[in-house]
Amino acid sequence: MAKTDTLFPILEANSVSPLAQRAATAPLDSTGCLTEYRPLESRSIVSKVNSKRGVPFSHAINPYRGCEFGCRYCYARYTHEFLEMRDPQEFERKIYFKQNAAWLLEQELRRMKPGTHIAIGTATDPYQPLERKQRLTRSLLEVFTRVSGFQLGIVTKSALIARDIDLLQQIQQTHRLTVHLTVTTVNTRLARILEPRAPRPDLRIHTVAQMRQAGIRAGVLCSPLMPGITDSRSSIAAVAKAAKGAGASFFAAAPLFLKPCSLPTFFSFVREHFPQQLTAYEKRYGTHAFVSPEYSKRIAAVVDSVCREFRLGKRYSGEPEAEQVRMKEVERVEIQPWLPFAAS
Repeated sequence: MAKTDTLFPILEANSVSPLAQRAATAPLDSTGCLTEYRPLESRSIVSKVNSKRGVPFSHAINPYRGCEFGCRYCYARYTHEFLEMRDPQEFERKIYFKQNAAWLLEQELRRMKPGTHIAIGTATDPYQPLERKQRLTRSLLEVFTRVSGFQLGIVTKSALIARDIDLLQQIQQTHRLTVHLTVTTVNTRLARILEPRAPRPDLRIHTVAQMRQAGIRAGVLCSPLMPGITDSRSSIAAVAKAAKGAGASFFAAAPLFLKPCSLPTFFSFVREHFPQQLTAYEKRYGTHAFVSPEYSKRIAAVVDSVCREFRLGKRYSGEPEAEQVRMKEVERVEIQPWLPFAAS
């Protein structure tokens, strides 16, 4: 058992939440490069979503706390604050995996209404490196193969999801399933400094092609769009072109929003790699987490134009018949062979 007085000196008896106390006493399971992995005793695996962003799902599942990919813009760093961890780097260096995840899911699904929209991977990537060993996400998918009637969405940056194509094919027979691969840029050099430990963009696009060839509804999220970095029409169009080549069911993109917990990490990234943009970012996000309505409207018009140019579908069509048409189209599309993107 790890010594909590040295691991988390901030924690004192009766001063923090039970969740933080469980995290503080979690034994060390294993380590990676600058990363610790620990089990976390959990009492629930499905959380109710209360968001002002107008998200379409009402419930979320995150089998892991913390994410090793280390994306500079990640809004979910705040979740480690519930563990009394204030250093932003701890989010990507202290990863917790939730114990008894599949058993918990089975119990909670019994109390949920058919048609409930559940998103997997809203805060941390369900296919981050630890999933190769722990297989928590796969265990959750196995549970969904034994029930029916839910609307399921999975969001990831990892090619590891292709491992579970067999389960995803089963799931889509009895649920409404959508797989989202996040690709912020096809510039491999930019992706490496922006999302340091996430798989390369070309691997993600190749995974979309694998999903589509397996008959699974899958598309590309080109989010977040970062002003002055990835929000140009040419940058968005390059991702859309790759998505089209993979036979993507849809393409979507939205502007960056910065929670206070994410702002120092992202500003440090901008200061180091895009110093000419720092003043603009400080002005735009210094007091507001979200971009202006005018900027959002302009970006939405660009994304809509790009979707029309490449004939890419909507993320939420709500029309099963439309997807059947897309499936027939993708059978006629020659999926582009896998090739690494140019680094420039």
